[in-house]
Amino acid sequence: MPAFAEIQKIPFDGPRSKNPLAFHHYDPNEMVEGKPMRDHLRFSVAYWHTFRGTGSDPFGPGTMHRPWEAASDTVENAQNRARVAFEFMEKLGADFYCFHDRDIAPEGRSLTETNKNLDAVVKVLAEEQQRTGIKLLWGTANMFSNPRFMHGAATSSNADAFAYAAAQVKKALEVTKQLGGENYVFWGGREGYQNLWNTDMKRELDHLARFMHMAVDYAKQIGFTGQFLFEPKPKEPTKHQYDFDAAACINFLRAYDLADHVKLNIETNHATLAGHTMHHELEYAGHQGFLGSIDANTGDLLLGWDTDQFPTDIYLTTQCMLSILKYGGLAPGGVNFDAKVRRESFEPIDLFYAHIGGMDAFARGLKIAAAIRADGALDKLVRERYSSWHSGVGAEIEAGKHSFASLEKYMLEKGEISPNQSGRQELIENLINCYL
Repeated sequence: MPAFAEIQKIPFDGPRSKNPLAFHHYDPNEMVEGKPMRDHLRFSVAYWHTFRGTGSDPFGPGTMHRPWEAASDTVENAQNRARVAFEFMEKLGADFYCFHDRDIAPEGRSLTETNKNLDAVVKVLAEEQQRTGIKLLWGTANMFSNPRFMHGAATSSNADAFAYAAAQVKKALEVTKQLGGENYVFWGGREGYQNLWNTDMKRELDHLARFMHMAVDYAKQIGFTGQFLFEPKPKEPTKHQYDFDAAACINFLRAYDLADHVKLNIETNHATLAGHTMHHELEYAGHQGFLGSIDANTGDLLLGWDTDQFPTDIYLTTQCMLSILKYGGLAPGGVNFDAKVRRESFEPIDLFYAHIGGMDAFARGLKIAAAIRADGALDKLVRERYSSWHSGVGAEIEAGKHSFASLEKYMLEKGEISPNQSGRQELIENLINCYL
């Protein structure tokens, strides 16, 4: 019997509809800037939160009512969960999904048994992908939950932990390739430090780079042609993680000769924890040529931790889509809902409400961003602000025609600078409000 028997495929009813189980703005076939909305957004469901989340938090156990879950985490239960997941995604109309290896199959008593368990569930995932046409956006390995990774994985002080992590990623890459995954993500759940007194930072970073090069080499060996992605996160659970933010990740990739192989998977809540906005992180990654994919969620401004809420803020999604459109889109990446329903939203139907809201919010953001770009008023205001660089000494500086000495001569002759023009911040904020 279907797990969501009472739910039909979610339709597009348009903005005037009051149906909570319908899209009001996400029409997958609507053309925006010459491309269907579904191809711009490439929505993905996060297996870990949506199908493994229990509602637990640091102060209490899980609350979620999931009728399809058995009491014990067996391979048979994992296979059934996979079928439930695809029923949900098919009815939702999501084109992609993502997973950690340990989300989809339980660990065994040995690595051999664990891999066997994984293969048994991957067989079902492959069957469901074939049945529905839903694709794997990316795979990754959970190298942070098991106590063996208490000191990290690729950056562990224990060489055996590094070796185990290598074996785990080897298998995860094979599985991702087998399922046609378009990307593979490095998410360093514990790749950082708690205390610098007992940490050899350079050695750990060297080991992380060596690990990623091993992955790149193995991908070539098995013919995996997907994009590698590196996900920034500043803290939690470690005090300081090496993949702190987009700038730190890009610096690491360039320093260790990985820039040609790896782009970034950027998450809103992680940007917040790093003291940035998502807009900042997307712009930084984009202009550096490292924007690969995004994890779509948001945090709570009153809580200082990774709450992973579904995004419903239209300002946020508009900012995201302005940057994504500006830098040519996300493909082969996508918009992955690394988000979970609230602990109090414990009924299965809440999973639909949450994803519908996030997908509609990004659809609105996409349409608003396209309208802003088509109108050109925002671009005009930015160009005007930098007008002193379009000609004269500004254009000469950008063309490399000046030195400190020549600019000193220029200023001695000019005397003093005059204000360029107002930043027009309030005008721009009012302008954006006109589109919303």
